[in-house]
Amino acid sequence: MTDSDDERIADLEAALWHDDPHFARGLGKGRPRRPREYRRGRAWLAMLLALAAVVTGVLVPHGMLLAAGLIMAALAVNLLDSNRLRRLRRPRS
Repeated sequence: MTDSDDERIADLEAALWHDDPHFARGLGKGRPRRPREYRRGRAWLAMLLALAAVVTGVLVPHGMLLAAGLIMAALAVNLLDSNRLRRLRRPRS
């Protein structure tokens, strides 16, 4: 490889370490884990809590709890969007 190729690879490696160190560490060990964009455990937990609040708000006729559950569900859906991080990281021209 030429020096310019080595520099490009080093730049890519540095960007990967900066972006998602857990994924990069796993690649180095030969046991990669899912990239950050595909880890959504917290989003599913937020959705579960939101739906529990909605169901409880319906069963116990409590409007504020129902409204809070619906708002929480909307926020959890936003966390499940995998393209959200790509849109936020898009370089500005």
